[in-house]
Amino acid sequence: MSPPLDRRGLWGAIGAYVAWGLMPLYWHLLKIVPSLQIMLHRVVWSALLVAIWLGFKYGRHWFRDTLNLPRARWMLAITGVLIAFNWGLYIWAVNAGHVVESSLGYFINPLLNVVLGVVVLNERLSRMQWTSVAIATVGVLWLTFNYGSFPWIALALAVSFGLYGLIRKLVDVPPVRGLGAESVYLVLPALVLIFWGESHGSGGFVAHGDTPAWGWHISALLIFGGVLTALPLIGFADAVRRIPFNVVGLLQYIAPSLQLACGVFFLGESFGRERAIGFGFIWLALLLFAGEGLWRARLRRIESEAVSDR
Repeated sequence: MSPPLDRRGLWGAIGAYVAWGLMPLYWHLLKIVPSLQIMLHRVVWSALLVAIWLGFKYGRHWFRDTLNLPRARWMLAITGVLIAFNWGLYIWAVNAGHVVESSLGYFINPLLNVVLGVVVLNERLSRMQWTSVAIATVGVLWLTFNYGSFPWIALALAVSFGLYGLIRKLVDVPPVRGLGAESVYLVLPALVLIFWGESHGSGGFVAHGDTPAWGWHISALLIFGGVLTALPLIGFADAVRRIPFNVVGLLQYIAPSLQLACGVFFLGESFGRERAIGFGFIWLALLLFAGEGLWRARLRRIESEAVSDR
């Protein structure tokens, strides 16, 4: 028999994905602030929290030790730019009324990761995995030609996050230490742009005479946005060490599903027949992809149990 799932790990992963899935509602509260400024504050405050946590866990030299890992110095600089772009585009998309299309990007992302594995890492796909990728491609093409616009937001989010994950796979750095190092790279440019925005009356952190709606509550939301960035990732990093990765793979669909629900039911975005058909193709692809993953994981478990019983 396979061992029971670690409850702390399971609930940690679920909590992280639920937090990420409900994030559009939080960013919508900051709609009055320019999206770039929201992203910059997200970088600064999450960097501060993660740095404090890493200092307690690994000591004051954690940043130097992280950069001394093979290829970490320049690869983490690249991933820092990619994650900043991803965060900035996502926040802009949420507050510009594109939550549904943003959720599509994170539905596509697992399948894009498979394609990147083939192209960059020379991994092989099974027939079912190729079928899943083909069906998802049909869904994207359907949305492009029948919904009336190319889903560039979804694809840009999927590609940027996919490349981020690929490079982080190539550099062997623990998740939270990697986020901390990326954030340190970004902090100085972020602070410069924050001060520039404040000096020109578009920062959002300090109330200005011509922007009476901005006040301490907006500043508090900007600070807590960094907390909401860091805490789920720290919990997730702990969770993935405790539960099987195939379980993590299935749980990842919680986040885009909740994002889609937020866009449709709370933020009033449309989800008509044309969109439903396109999403349906992608959901079918994900169902086949996840189903085969579960089947293969079950086969491996049966084989390992048979070997251990000999």
